[in-house]
Amino acid sequence: MTTVAGAPVRSSATERTVRAWATQSAVLTWRQLSVIVRDRATFLQYIAVPVLTLLMFKVVLGDAIGGATGQDSTYSTVPLVILVSAMFGSVAAGIRLNQERGTGLLSRLYVLPINRAADLTSRLLTELIRIALITLLLIGVGATIGFTITGGAASVAGIVGVALLFGAAYAMLVLALAVSAEPSAPLVPLLSLVSSVLMFFNSGFSPIDAYPSWLQPVVEHQPMTPTIEVMRALATGQSATHDLIEVVAWTVGIIAVCLYPALRGYRKAATAR
Repeated sequence: MTTVAGAPVRSSATERTVRAWATQSAVLTWRQLSVIVRDRATFLQYIAVPVLTLLMFKVVLGDAIGGATGQDSTYSTVPLVILVSAMFGSVAAGIRLNQERGTGLLSRLYVLPINRAADLTSRLLTELIRIALITLLLIGVGATIGFTITGGAASVAGIVGVALLFGAAYAMLVLALAVSAEPSAPLVPLLSLVSSVLMFFNSGFSPIDAYPSWLQPVVEHQPMTPTIEVMRALATGQSATHDLIEVVAWTVGIIAVCLYPALRGYRKAATAR
């Protein structure tokens, strides 16, 4: 028996079944998607900002990067913007979670006869759906500026899949921080700082050998770089097995580290007075 704000809450055995978890996660995922769509400003931001960012990178930096490296910058900027949109979208989801925590919604959900993991699962699923749709959108926009995918539908599916691996890990990290941090903690500046640092120090923003030698190992092995390299390889029909292994290792590692703090932090946030 759990206590929420002084009131006893009992959970039945049926709430802990896989069927209940799956069904209730689907219902709550629909709720999350409805909240996003109905918030016109957020919905437009999810769509417009990544597209405008991609076009800005192409117009402002495309020729400069291409001239310096001798490579088409589009194959770097499209994967980069896909990952950046995934990160900042997850930050927005973390902010929304904190707001719902402050309004008492998490506590109200916690006293309902639903699976304890369903709400967190729905938030993660919502992020994955958003990332998949935005990735397809950016691939389409990228095709108009030179991002030609030689492998057809299989390569497109691979790019979306790699984006989902990265997005799942980052979304889990954000959710764990959002439910574990105190309401007064500077969560937004911290997450924005992390996202910004990752955005400027990867192989999509600039070739690795263009960074200082002491920084190159960090840039090469931070999570965004192997993800970008796999996307680039899929688009151009090349092999990137080593980078894919590194992406999977990062994803599994981050989720493994963050899963328990996310579940424990959610319970603490939902049962706090």
